[in-house]
Amino acid sequence: MIGKAILIEAIAGTNRGLLASEQQKQAILSAIARLEDFNPTPRPVEANDLLNGNWRLLYTTSKALLNLDRIPFYKLGQIYQCIRVETTSVYNIAEIYGLPYLEGLISVAAKFEPVSGRRVQVKFERSIVGLKSLIGYSSPENFIQQIETGNKFMAIDFPIQSDTQQGWLDITYLDS
Repeated sequence: MIGKAILIEAIAGTNRGLLASEQQKQAILSAIARLEDFNPTPRPVEANDLLNGNWRLLYTTSKALLNLDRIPFYKLGQIYQCIRVETTSVYNIAEIYGLPYLEGLISVAAKFEPVSGRRVQVKFERSIVGLKSLIGYSSPENFIQQIETGNKFMAIDFPIQSDTQQGWLDITYLDS
């Protein structure tokens, strides 16, 4: 689809938004809005087969995520949002790169509940921050399997009070 190609072209070279100028940000938001107008899945929350999976973030305006790149001697690596429809779970994973053998990750685990055909309420339950080598991290899939089996990690691993730490996720475009 032409709209997706235009969006991909607009975000190219912005390093997920870290390097985006104000003019680029406006062009990206405009391309997103145009693409959303052609969403082939009017109720994406109900499209379990399409929604389920490991989604790699290509662009964000989230200061919380982008500021991870400001940690001294470290650079922000890949960022994933992994959705498990069957267990109504969502995992946000940010990989951090830097000094050899000191690569890390920052992750939150949450449960979600559909509140409309396009929005899910998210209740954060757990945060894990640590070195990849101590956690045994090799991929989002492997890491999530360890979380789901109840593994405690050699990391800063703590529960989050879900009654005070909530958010939402709007799914405005979803296709195959």
